[in-house]
Amino acid sequence: MANIKKISVCDLRIGMVVAKLDRDWLDTPFLMQGFKILDREEVRVVTQYCEHVWIDTDLSPASGHSSSEGSASSASSPVFEPECSVEEEHKRIQEEFNGSRNRTRDLHDNIRLGKDIDNDSVRRSVDECVNSVLRNPDALLWMSKIREESEYTAEHSLNVCILAVAFGRYLGYEKKDLEMLGLCGLLHDIGKMRVPLDILENPGKLTTKEMNMMKAHTVHGRNLLLSSPSIDPLVIDTAYSHHERIDGAGYPRKMAAEKISQFARIISIVDSYDAITADRCYSKARPSTTALKIIYEERGKQFDEELAIQFIKAIGLFPVGSVVELYTGDIGIVIETSLVRRHLPRVAIVLDENHEKKDKTKFVNLAFIEEGDLSKDFLIKKVLPDGEHGVFLREYQEQGILIVY
Repeated sequence: MANIKKISVCDLRIGMVVAKLDRDWLDTPFLMQGFKILDREEVRVVTQYCEHVWIDTDLSPASGHSSSEGSASSASSPVFEPECSVEEEHKRIQEEFNGSRNRTRDLHDNIRLGKDIDNDSVRRSVDECVNSVLRNPDALLWMSKIREESEYTAEHSLNVCILAVAFGRYLGYEKKDLEMLGLCGLLHDIGKMRVPLDILENPGKLTTKEMNMMKAHTVHGRNLLLSSPSIDPLVIDTAYSHHERIDGAGYPRKMAAEKISQFARIISIVDSYDAITADRCYSKARPSTTALKIIYEERGKQFDEELAIQFIKAIGLFPVGSVVELYTGDIGIVIETSLVRRHLPRVAIVLDENHEKKDKTKFVNLAFIEEGDLSKDFLIKKVLPDGEHGVFLREYQEQGILIVY
């Protein structure tokens, strides 16, 4: 049994393992209790939310110094400064993003009709995505939140491309690798175009036979991509392997973990995250916090453990496009994040504490809390699903309320 000791947050040091907080973990930016303090930023965040914590003395170094363990989950990823503001990038990429959506829909329609993959069209969409993410990932991540349930498969493919590229950027990938990762994301579900629509769009529970037909999309994807010229073997492998699991219980081949490529492992995580947070014919969208909790719980089983932890850090609990409730009672939408202060994003407040629509949208940068220029009452209390309290992301985007030019 672990030895648990209560300490003041003032005594918290890098390397300590926090086993319990003095409040519900859902009231904080930390995904789960039982996390290791990796840097001074995490110490500051705990201090903002708690007065006392309980540490696991068996796992925490007595000196409080950082552990020298080297793993992807504890290694610091390079911090990239955006080349431009989210508003500037939003203006720049809007037309290109709509074009990529249309091309992705056309790609899927053409495959259903038996036509070949248009490689030039695919690469154009990926190139535009990579270039935009390198300038400022928040603009595309925000746009990817606006979706139609009836267009799920096409929009999901493009969103997985965007998320994968953004995650790859966080991991420090070079541009050529980001382009390859984007191709893997855009084409990972191409085999679903060979699955009958009455199964693909079935809102009810699938029979065993229907589920097997659905699972066959990985084999269809491999075969489609093999028949297309100039498709890299890594893209083919990812389409074939993105439903394999680290514990060997995946499909279609029940591969051992060591045989699953890094890109397939990344797409597996990103694919699940986007699916959980989207409205589908058989389930409503769930908050990003729920998706990240599932990924955390499935680390080392369904997902690569180190990549799962890094993805959680990359996305943060309050990703762009999240509908959030503040401790003031106000309802807002996250419009920009910070890699340094992930728990203190920039928020557009659209409803007041009585959940009435404000005459004018108020923009607040929660980073000012840390500087003492904004009350801690503006901290985020929880993430809400799109549509909660009548706040629909598409409606606000179409009105142009969330982007200040």
